[in-house]
Amino acid sequence: MAGPRERPYREFASRRAGMEFAMDGGLWLHRHVWKGRPMAHLVSTDRERLLAYGRTVGLPPARLQYKPLKDPRTGVRREAWHWDLVGPFLPPPLAP
Repeated sequence: MAGPRERPYREFASRRAGMEFAMDGGLWLHRHVWKGRPMAHLVSTDRERLLAYGRTVGLPPARLQYKPLKDPRTGVRREAWHWDLVGPFLPPPLAP
C-alpha cells in the first residue's frame, strides 16, 4: 500500500486531465462541494481498483456507484464507477 505521502489516487487541477487518467484505469479524486459540504468522487474505469481502495478505508462494496462516462479524447461512453467520499471517508488534501 502507499506510504503516508503517497496516495493510491491522483488529483488534477484540470477536470479533463483527471477524466483522462480515470479513463486509463487510474483512480482520480475529484473534490467539490455538494449542498455546502465538502466531498469528492473517486472515479475510475477500473472497478477492481476502486473496490480495493474501498476495502482499505472501510467502504462497503454496495456503495460503489456505476455511471458510464464519456472519454473526453474520443467522445465514446465507457463503463466507469465512483465512490462518493464524504465525512470521515473524505481524505484531507496533501500539504504543499
